[in-house]
Amino acid sequence: MTTRVLVVDDQPLIRQAVGALLGAEPTLDVVGEAADGDEALALVRELRPDVVLMDIRMPGLDGIEATRRIGVDPELAEVRVLILTTFEEDENVVRALHAGASGFIGKGTDPDALVEAVRTVHAGESLLSPSATRVLIERYVRSGPMPAPSADSALGAALATLTDREREVLVLVAGGLSNDDLAERLVISRHTAKTHVNRVMAKLGAHDRAQLVIAAYEAGLVRPGGSA
Repeated sequence: MTTRVLVVDDQPLIRQAVGALLGAEPTLDVVGEAADGDEALALVRELRPDVVLMDIRMPGLDGIEATRRIGVDPELAEVRVLILTTFEEDENVVRALHAGASGFIGKGTDPDALVEAVRTVHAGESLLSPSATRVLIERYVRSGPMPAPSADSALGAALATLTDREREVLVLVAGGLSNDDLAERLVISRHTAKTHVNRVMAKLGAHDRAQLVIAAYEAGLVRPGGSA
């Protein structure tokens, strides 16, 4: 199965280099390039790529806002955004995760790792490991205990739909547990663990595990340091 990729970066050299690298892979198809967020949005709506490799800082509409607009458009629900960054702007990376990005990768990464990252995101997985996501959230999203969201807030209403087991799964995912870890901790099969995670994602409107971690911290279910 071919993965259709859109490369977005305001630097022509990076666009061309990344496009050539990905285009050389037989299972990847670079369908277009964009120099800013506005152009990216237009091409995403026209070309419907599977994965958008998105820079953060660009003139005009930046990558974070472009990612948010992709994420809230129901017609683009299948489009995944992978943030391309220098890793020097971790706070912006977390903002991008809030906006709906499925992960991030550095501009100086190994070519093979970049190819694998695109495939991983297309497969519906978060590029970030649970532990890496948790480190970012702990450092930048919240610095202390959070009050529970009000029942009439969007997050509060979504949380109210979770079963006790699903709420437990959410806390464990935020603690860095993989599906295999969940299965072992809860004494269930890996398939059942994955089903629980998918149901929690659906109820909270999360694209991937990274957004589940963010939701758990915003809901006050876990605190920096990993305590519940």
